[in-house]
Amino acid sequence: MFVGALELDVLLGDLRSLKQKRSVVRPLLADLRKRFDVSVAEAGHLDLHRRALVGVAVVAADGEHVRDVLDACERVVAERPELELLSARRRLLGPDD
Repeated sequence: MFVGALELDVLLGDLRSLKQKRSVVRPLLADLRKRFDVSVAEAGHLDLHRRALVGVAVVAADGEHVRDVLDACERVVAERPELELLSARRRLLGPDD
């Protein structure tokens, strides 16, 4: 069993409230969940209007599949015009960890 985790630090557009932030972040989370069947949540910068830390997790029998899914999730976030991907950190745990 392999477990992969991805942290995406994103800068959102010109937002002035947490309500506007939710209107951008929630559809992003739903899209990732639906397209890739991953667990995803807003995991940081909860009190900031223009920043979000998105956490993605995936479990699979094959480490290559985990890497492919995390790569695809990162690409989808990076391609969204309403936000800017500032950084991406990933972790992969395998049977020997």
